[in-house]
Amino acid sequence: MAQCSPALDRTFSALADAHRRQILDWLGDGPVSISELAAPLGMSLPGVLKHVRALEAAQLVETRKQGRTRWCRLR
Repeated sequence: MAQCSPALDRTFSALADAHRRQILDWLGDGPVSISELAAPLGMSLPGVLKHVRALEAAQLVETRKQGRTRWCRLR
């Protein structure tokens, strides 16, 4: 059996979730705050942050903190 790279496994794992694909779609329009992502998904901030961290681990998005707001954008 062929071995896949861990990075490729993380990418496919991140893309397997519909919420994460929706987040990537919204980020296509530009940076969005975590709280702006949470409202349409109907999720708590920690719930959205969990999905964003999975996308970060797959190197699909990056976040930065500005004041009290954490912004997310496509990488």
